[in-house]
Amino acid sequence: MAGVIGTSNHPKLLWPGIKGIWGQSYAEHTTEYTDLYDVDTSDKAYEEFVQITGSGVAPVKAQGAPAVYDSETQGPVTRLVNVAYALGYIVTHEEIQDNQYMEVATGRARNNARAFRQTKERVAAAVFNRATNGSYLWADGKTLLATDHPTTLGGTFSNKLSVAADLSEASIEDLCIQIMQATDDRGNMINLMPQSLHVAPANWFEATRILNTTLQVGTANNDINAIKVLGLFPQGVKLHHYFTVPKQWFIRPNVAKGTGLNFLQRESMSFERDNDFGTKNALALGYERYSCGIVDPRAVYGSEGP
Repeated sequence: MAGVIGTSNHPKLLWPGIKGIWGQSYAEHTTEYTDLYDVDTSDKAYEEFVQITGSGVAPVKAQGAPAVYDSETQGPVTRLVNVAYALGYIVTHEEIQDNQYMEVATGRARNNARAFRQTKERVAAAVFNRATNGSYLWADGKTLLATDHPTTLGGTFSNKLSVAADLSEASIEDLCIQIMQATDDRGNMINLMPQSLHVAPANWFEATRILNTTLQVGTANNDINAIKVLGLFPQGVKLHHYFTVPKQWFIRPNVAKGTGLNFLQRESMSFERDNDFGTKNALALGYERYSCGIVDPRAVYGSEGP
């Protein structure tokens, strides 16, 4: 019977004398997805986020002429649909009775919980791993990173380098300048500043050098490291082991909480046990439900690497 753990799955465990058992579990990374998203709860099958444009700049009013009255416009509607994830295991009555090593049996629940943590990290990182994949588009019809995100009233804006570049002091500065020149959909300047730099393991050492070196990185120049002196990344470098594109890197600016990158927990992970009367098998099942995605593309800037 597929998916059932019986005495034939590990016959060595039916007899005493084994010195050690390994491979069932390893040390885990600390939680990483919370560095990528604003985490909140959900109480529906899906949640929607609606953009409403503000006012533009005030025009000159000629003497005696009527004033201009502005309006509001609805922009893209982002829908984050909560997805259910479930994983369990079945153990035969005979395996429970005959297994001589309780640490294997008791470790199954821990492994199940570990699988759910791994799943959540992979689901959260997938939004970034697909940042320029044209098969994954968001509410504005564009990928997570794009040079032509459309604005509601016409025009476009970019949240990536126009020419993909490796992580370097110069490329970070270029993207920081782009962030600080950001505007809303009405063309008003908005106060965006870089908060954290997010990298895969391949870029972690270089990112740490760039953000923490006092002088310019990798040169004989005596110039200061402006990124460090200006304190542009108060939250520092964030390492993400689940990023699968080694040279891709991202910057998260200070977009208002809950309006940029959102992770919504609909149901927290639960773990239930039961027994099947007909077979005497023991059943265990983990379950949780959540969603994640981008609401405002201004919440993340980056480069896919060269």
